[in-house]
Amino acid sequence: MRIVGGRQDLFLALVAACGCAFMAHAFSPAITTTTTMMRRNNNHQHYMFTGIVEEMGEVVELAEKDEMTLWDGSKGKGTEMTIKADAVLDGAYLGCSICVSGVCLTATDLSVPGQFKVGVAPETLRRTHFPELQAGDAVNLERASEIGGRNSGHFVQGHVDGTGEIIEKWKDEDSLCFKFRVDPDVIPYIVPKGFIAVDGTSLTVVDVDTTENWFTLMLIDYTQKHIVVTPKEVGDKVNIEVDVLGKYSQSAMAAVLSRLEALEAKVHTLEKQL
Repeated sequence: MRIVGGRQDLFLALVAACGCAFMAHAFSPAITTTTTMMRRNNNHQHYMFTGIVEEMGEVVELAEKDEMTLWDGSKGKGTEMTIKADAVLDGAYLGCSICVSGVCLTATDLSVPGQFKVGVAPETLRRTHFPELQAGDAVNLERASEIGGRNSGHFVQGHVDGTGEIIEKWKDEDSLCFKFRVDPDVIPYIVPKGFIAVDGTSLTVVDVDTTENWFTLMLIDYTQKHIVVTPKEVGDKVNIEVDVLGKYSQSAMAAVLSRLEALEAKVHTLEKQL
């Protein structure tokens, strides 16, 4: 038995096989089970976002409140955002989730027709470009969708990984192209032709440079007219959420990598004995 020449290929094949096995185990049964549960009991539905923006809302106010009622009835400080909307208010209820420019937020007040309020946590303010929002700014809005239903985008959690900065913007016939710079800890999860959510919009990555930490994408004519990214210029920021499947795959592989390395070492030892 001689596999010296193919030892690296064997190792990579094992990695790929384990990754595929994880994906099949972690996602297919979960989606099937969830779908079955929804058919049996509508009180146990599960929701995510798709990255297909339903409308552009308008920020009415983003302000820090000193007298917000906390969970125990006491008063404390907190940040609250009021947004003018239309389509996403259809079927909305207190406590429902609405994706606001890529961030999953909870509706806390629906008392004013044509508006809704959400609380914005300190972690959200740290991770997103929300601190830069002002009254009159546009935001992408999307209602949550049932898992197992039609999805014209990809699985978007509304859990922003960080912000990206526009470093180039240009036209390619009727398409509009952008180049974004992101943090080094985000770029490993961005791959050419992969999914990415930019301000909550499901888009396809074109090119990636993992050395300079940038990626590009293009907007077709229709998309340009329906999302908030289009008018942004060089230097502006966007909220970035990488494809969750990539993050889960990386986590799974980190858990088994040590075992694969040990197996590779044993194979190497056996080769010497043959």
